[in-house]
Amino acid sequence: MTELTRLTIAGARDALRRGDITSVELTDALNAAVDGGDRLNAYAHKTPDVAAKQAKAADERLKSGEAPDLCGIPLGIKDLFCTEGVASQAASRILDGFKPQYESTVTSQLFRDGAVMLGKLNMDEFAMGSSNETSTYGAAVNPWRDETGADLTPGGSSGGSASAVAADLCLGATGTDTGGSIRQPAAFTGITGIKPTYGRCSRWGIIAFASSLDQAGPMTRDVRDAAIMLRAMSGHDPKDSTSADLPVPDFEAMLTGDIRGKVIGIPREYRMEGMPAEIEQLWTDGIAMLKDAGAEIRDISLPHTKYALPAYYVIAPAEASSNLARYDGVRFGHRAKLGQGDGITEMYEKTRAEGFGHEVQRRVMVGTYVLSAGFYDAYYNRARKVRALIKRDFDQVFAEGVDAILTPATPSSAFALGAMKDADPVQMYLNDVFTVTVNLAGLPGISVPAGLDAKGLPLGLQLIGRPWEEGDLLNTAYALEQAAGFVSKPEKWW
Repeated sequence: MTELTRLTIAGARDALRRGDITSVELTDALNAAVDGGDRLNAYAHKTPDVAAKQAKAADERLKSGEAPDLCGIPLGIKDLFCTEGVASQAASRILDGFKPQYESTVTSQLFRDGAVMLGKLNMDEFAMGSSNETSTYGAAVNPWRDETGADLTPGGSSGGSASAVAADLCLGATGTDTGGSIRQPAAFTGITGIKPTYGRCSRWGIIAFASSLDQAGPMTRDVRDAAIMLRAMSGHDPKDSTSADLPVPDFEAMLTGDIRGKVIGIPREYRMEGMPAEIEQLWTDGIAMLKDAGAEIRDISLPHTKYALPAYYVIAPAEASSNLARYDGVRFGHRAKLGQGDGITEMYEKTRAEGFGHEVQRRVMVGTYVLSAGFYDAYYNRARKVRALIKRDFDQVFAEGVDAILTPATPSSAFALGAMKDADPVQMYLNDVFTVTVNLAGLPGISVPAGLDAKGLPLGLQLIGRPWEEGDLLNTAYALEQAAGFVSKPEKWW
């Protein structure tokens, strides 16, 4: 059973096609692992009956010899994706009991290809957070531990997805990334996570946080699995006006590992004051790995990087304020009990006060403030102008021949749950310092596990690619993955 749960997507695909195993056997093994992994709180809603039905259907398709790559592969689905007839709450009390009567485009494409859904994965409420501690289900727990034995964060907002993949509670998972919510948890848990170019994956049926920044992507054991999943998740969707009408390459076929002659940019602005020595060393090691693989290393400048975090934390809350206005207790989800004499205004106020957690309330209030009369130009419009400058920085670097950019994925390894409970919220926001620029510029970015710190916790490196060139980006990540040789797994304690 343990051997089955440790298979990669590619390994399971090949075993299923050979007839060495069945999807039912594989799904049974993963369902047992999910039940045994409750201590990690990675799953918010288990769906064993759905999984059993899908696995049986997948085995029938496999017998025909015409099965797609993901046929019979058990996956976890982040709770932000609407799944027909299955609870989809965005880890928020305000959506308590909501079971959509429709399927998100990304999940429908995965199920079209025969994927099996083990359940819905824990996350930060409405994807707002970097530690999975804002969830109404309670925090997901990182399967990795340091010498203190304390529970560590798996990162956020896709913390349940990261924890489940790292702990062998699924073979792959969907995530979403608004400011680093795939890449930071991937780095914290020693797995691979890619945020594709904005518009590569449809946002239809994904519960919105910040519509100009949100993008779905896969979280997997390795780069090959990410390539397999991303191909299934991608494609034009007329229901999403921001979805790109572009062909989807066979990303897996592009994984040659040959990056000779590729130009890798190293941005000087990412060498920030106070950067831990271990992160600096990991970055240096990554540069050496890519150079040894035949890439040309070039120092570059992204001068507006220092404005990225404040610009992001104006734009994202502004869009969240607009998107979350629809949750009012009238049509679906939680509705507060009203007192005698309460009217519609009191219902709105009480429902939103009870339904939204503190971090969501904070961001909605910040967003409402920056969009208000008298502050719109001073904050929101100015942040949009900064965003354009950040994108222009990247455009200029790529126009000068850079193929990909290498940076750290996070400023540290995973920290203890509760460690930032009483800290200034800005300290938590600083976890996104290396990742938000990618969202603001709409670029693809991937986190690859590259080493362990002195506490034995995983660290990741980030590669940023040209728009729509996920195939080249994945191939560069594949070369980095091969050079790093990261094979460490957390020791089971849960």
